[in-house]
Amino acid sequence: MLPSYLTLAAILFCIGLYGALAKRNAIIVLLSLELMLNAVNLNLIAFSKYGVVPSLTGQIFSVFTITVAAAEAAVAVAVLIALFRARGSVDVEQMNAMRR
Repeated sequence: MLPSYLTLAAILFCIGLYGALAKRNAIIVLLSLELMLNAVNLNLIAFSKYGVVPSLTGQIFSVFTITVAAAEAAVAVAVLIALFRARGSVDVEQMNAMRR
């Protein structure tokens, strides 16, 4: 049962990694990061249940990861709204121009 969870998590992580590295829309990049964090949570819970020593440690770490992901999403959406109001676009390539 454990290998099927790990395979699913690896597929989710790869899809998220592709989205984070290949896409230019900042919203898609944020969604891809959330997908990667959910793959990590799936691994934590799978090892928590089916690991060598089953315990609640993985589930507790998963709750902390979900909390950090929610805070990251809230801050990132606020920054994206501010950038969209200032520039009129959420293109990642245009965010590089802030240094000038």
